[in-house]
Amino acid sequence: MRIFLLCVCFLIHTNAYAQTTIKGLPTSLTVSSYIEAYYSNDFTGLAGGTKPDFLVSFSKNDLPSVNLALIKGSYTGSHIRANLGIAGGTYMNANYKAEPGLLKHFYEGNVGFRLSKEKELWLDIGVFPSHIGFESAVGKENWVLTRAFGAENTPYFESGAKLSVTSDNKKWHASVLVLSGWQRIKPVTGNTLPSFGTQIVYKPSSNLTLNSSTFFGSDKPDESRQMRYFHNFYGIYKLNDLFSTILGFDIGLEQKAKNSSAMNLWFNPIGILRYTPSEKIGIAIKGEYYHDKHHVIISYGEPYAFKTYGFSINFDYHFTNHLLWRIEGRTLQSDHSIFARQDGTASKSNSFITSSIAISF
Repeated sequence: MRIFLLCVCFLIHTNAYAQTTIKGLPTSLTVSSYIEAYYSNDFTGLAGGTKPDFLVSFSKNDLPSVNLALIKGSYTGSHIRANLGIAGGTYMNANYKAEPGLLKHFYEGNVGFRLSKEKELWLDIGVFPSHIGFESAVGKENWVLTRAFGAENTPYFESGAKLSVTSDNKKWHASVLVLSGWQRIKPVTGNTLPSFGTQIVYKPSSNLTLNSSTFFGSDKPDESRQMRYFHNFYGIYKLNDLFSTILGFDIGLEQKAKNSSAMNLWFNPIGILRYTPSEKIGIAIKGEYYHDKHHVIISYGEPYAFKTYGFSINFDYHFTNHLLWRIEGRTLQSDHSIFARQDGTASKSNSFITSSIAISF
């Protein structure tokens, strides 16, 4: 039965990205839609119908589900730009659960103003994709089907204001951000301190991208404020026509208590190697490790320190330019028995397979 459902999932995971562009003189309006369903099967007897709390994308276990259903409009002019996206699905349920009312479906909504006639200097205000990390909420934009520890446990989205500039030769891009918090649209009740971020992207050639992103602020009320300082670094390098790689490292510090000089530390290295022997086929392997001894970000498995390795292999097949099938096998290995099983015991490991099909227009 599970094999049958897995095969069915190959057909039901629809990642439709239908796009229409209306062109005027200096402007264009693009309307797009995206729907992403999936099926994931756990091999180690995981308890319940959901994945561990630190996996917020493709979170349902042994149940075909919709991860993200999105409709989005984008407007681009010579001195103004805007995006509006409304969405639903298990991704939205997990990542927007702290938002009230209709904001739970507010995937993206922002407007930008060009501040210089000569330079690519923009001020964007609203809700927009995070400046942290190399993986996004839209599955087909990523090298591997399921998201890495780092993507799942840093903001996917953020709200506030962003001032950005791109150099004339397009090799440098820099941003400074004032934010409402760590993946927040509505700020935490009782927190009057804004958060801040920076991003620097350097592309010396078409084969290499280097990124440095930071976040500093607090995600707690003023009365219990603990400052958080976080840095995300990654490099994307195309070795040749066959092989590409991503190497990344995240590190963060947060105060143990308000006004304390003592800090809790967490860090997360990751590496992905991708092999593309043809335009139709892509194979990727991923290795990662997440160390959060004091449960600053991941509280799963308390009271044990969260020290977990992850390994996966992913296969992509492009039937056409518009139809992509993906399947990934992934295993997690922890220092402690943190993965609850259906028989009431707990295991140090958790293995599962996830499949999808992506259709784009």
